[in-house]
Amino acid sequence: MFKHIKSDLPASIVVFFVALPLCLGIALASGAPLFSGLIAGIVGGIVVGGLSGSKIGVSGPAAGLAAIVLTAIGTLGGYQNFLVAVVIGGAIQIIFGFLRAGIIGYYFPSSVIKGMLTGIGIIIILKQIPHFFGFDSDPEGDFAFFQVDGQNTFSEIFMALNNISLGSTIVGFIGLGILILWSNVLSKKGKIFQLIQGPLVAVVFGIVYFFITSQDSKYGISSKHLVSVPVPDSFDMFMSQFSFPNFSAISNPEIWVVGFTIALVASLETLLCVEATDKLDPHKNVTPTNRELLAQGTGNIISGMIGGLPITQVIVRSSANIQSGGRTKMSAIIHGFFLLISVILIPTLLNKIPLSVLAAVLLVVGYKLAKPALFKKMYKLGWKQFIPFTVTVLGIVFTDLLVGIGLGLGVGIIVILIKSFQNSHFLHIEDKSNGVHKIKMTLAEEVTFFNKGAILKELYSLPRDTYLELDVRKTRYLDNDIIEILDDFAIKAKERNIDIKLISERGIIENPTSYIEFFKLRKKTA
Repeated sequence: MFKHIKSDLPASIVVFFVALPLCLGIALASGAPLFSGLIAGIVGGIVVGGLSGSKIGVSGPAAGLAAIVLTAIGTLGGYQNFLVAVVIGGAIQIIFGFLRAGIIGYYFPSSVIKGMLTGIGIIIILKQIPHFFGFDSDPEGDFAFFQVDGQNTFSEIFMALNNISLGSTIVGFIGLGILILWSNVLSKKGKIFQLIQGPLVAVVFGIVYFFITSQDSKYGISSKHLVSVPVPDSFDMFMSQFSFPNFSAISNPEIWVVGFTIALVASLETLLCVEATDKLDPHKNVTPTNRELLAQGTGNIISGMIGGLPITQVIVRSSANIQSGGRTKMSAIIHGFFLLISVILIPTLLNKIPLSVLAAVLLVVGYKLAKPALFKKMYKLGWKQFIPFTVTVLGIVFTDLLVGIGLGLGVGIIVILIKSFQNSHFLHIEDKSNGVHKIKMTLAEEVTFFNKGAILKELYSLPRDTYLELDVRKTRYLDNDIIEILDDFAIKAKERNIDIKLISERGIIENPTSYIEFFKLRKKTA
């Protein structure tokens, strides 16, 4: 586990700085105690990171669940009742793992997964622009288009440009310059620049800038533009931040509905993230998906038991881990310990970090996910890849993550149906001598009810006095719907003087009377 610690330790620092504001912001957007987001981040790093089979995935509270959490806390009668649903959701995820439901993630097209990564990258950039300029009225981590403050992604940006905080903007631009310089120049100059990561230097600069400038000056940074971690005055106050489930409410059917919803949504987000991170991983590790569901379920049970938000594997933190050179699960685990140690020992220092410098870190992460070159690459792959990719990107940007993925998947299925319609058979005219049309139709390897329309159209458009060769030698699966079509057409063929020669691996049959009986016998023989 410590074989790649030289890569994992710097990566864990970057993930820590990315995770810290997201944990707090998602808790705020969810209407939950701020500390609940940190609990979920700690459990996601240490517990889920330790149990997971993923080498580069990082788990924590997810923005995609914020709306569910916000609604559930109100309908279930309080946060402690909601925690029961989180525990139930975790238990259901473990059941999913034992039922081997992890295979679901593999049924999403590559174009949709790439669209998800690109869409999230664009969302990260758009959502961080206000924080970059020191306009922080919207909670961090609110990744939906319509936001909790009544604004949307673009109106928030326009408002930010009209309310620029000079101090935050200066820190943001200098921090961004440090990150670009570190990544493109200094990291290639020596090992010291690889060990000490650019985001750490940028954050240290932000803290120093805050201390040397006055909050009241033109160039200062107001406290409302800083990280806001709960600061307990004593050990008892620290412990009081933990909440515990009210299991007396477990008989409430609404709690079970919310628990199942959490399990379903969290599992889907996790499986999609696993598929996406495996594609991003330069070493092409393959994550065992059923084990991931078991790990996530265990993490959600523990998080719910001590007052934390629901957990999923999260693409923002995972991609930051990959981009920073993380090699093993130790980077995720260490980032969890950093969160734990920091909220215990140095919460006051954390509260001196400007949000604009963390926004600069996330802008770099977002750009690497949504590079313009990827759009060009997807376009060159053809419309079957480009359209689902584009729909997924637009869906995520203008709605939310799950809706965008659903739209992309829907378009992907339509593309499959279109191609299946087109590729069910091959038809060409061989000879037209003596007034007889000689036509050969070769059925594809698999012909299903999706192909009914195409085959019906071709058969019933054949002219009178046609000699049709129907070749099924390559066909391994023929849906019963297609066999019935052929059986019905045999009657019409006699009326229109169409002779049919059926060619199969069993030989040649002229004008078969029953295709159903033929294919039943063929299946038994096979």
